[in-house]
Amino acid sequence: MTQPETSATRHRPAATVIVLRDTVAGPEAFMVRRHEASAFMGGAWVFPGGRVDPADAAGADPSWCDGLDRSDLPSLSHGAAVAHRLAAIRELFEEANVLLAREAGHVVSTADPAVHDRFARYRHDLHAGVITLKTLADRERLRLALDALVPFARWMTPPVDTRQFDAWFFVTTVPPGQAPRADATETTDGAWLKPADALARAAAGEITLPPPTWTTLRELERFTTVGAALEWAAARHIAPREPLLYERDGNTFLLLPGDPRNPQPWHEPLPPETRFRLVSGRWIPERAGV
Repeated sequence: MTQPETSATRHRPAATVIVLRDTVAGPEAFMVRRHEASAFMGGAWVFPGGRVDPADAAGADPSWCDGLDRSDLPSLSHGAAVAHRLAAIRELFEEANVLLAREAGHVVSTADPAVHDRFARYRHDLHAGVITLKTLADRERLRLALDALVPFARWMTPPVDTRQFDAWFFVTTVPPGQAPRADATETTDGAWLKPADALARAAAGEITLPPPTWTTLRELERFTTVGAALEWAAARHIAPREPLLYERDGNTFLLLPGDPRNPQPWHEPLPPETRFRLVSGRWIPERAGV
């Protein structure tokens, strides 16, 4: 007998990574622009991330993974939590050229040209499925830094598309000696952006930000250092955020939990914009009206 579909079964597990760096003008986040031909959020500026593959946690053990004892992803089994973190590390390396790993106790650096070229090949082969993270770790004698990922939020895609995701957002700082850049495959561009600048460019129509990305940048813009953002994220309560699809007067909206027309609770101070209206294929943030 076929089991009825539930929210848990229709959502695909995913992981997203917010990479931050300090500047004299305040923290910046590395963002990538998804390829226009992408089936999901084509052309949008987002944080690196993607689906959790069944093989992501295969063979995970203390010989090549730090942080296996972390238990800060509520509702996930230990194996699923490890898979999400490994998927986050894999996607971050594939899409943004950032590898959260340690060599002899030190964060791996790719500043040396020979090392840079070698890891560029690893990145290509990992993206193509030729190698796995464990293969990379074994060849370079690395330990993947699962403990460098701080849980930030959990977003669940509402039924506005056939592709629905249950995505854990993590936050981390860019390792010294590494230079993020887009992969020119799934993404076509990459840039360091101050949260306030990214929001201003989106408000002006220069770039497109999906609702979770807009809201995340709103949460980040008040911090003056990366350390403060990481400390806040480590202490926050994480509850699932699934915007509500709402139709009114011929308009389509996504309503965040906490919006007057969405009964789901928001466990922290609400951002200024709690709803997004679909206009010509773009989600435009709005403050709650009457």
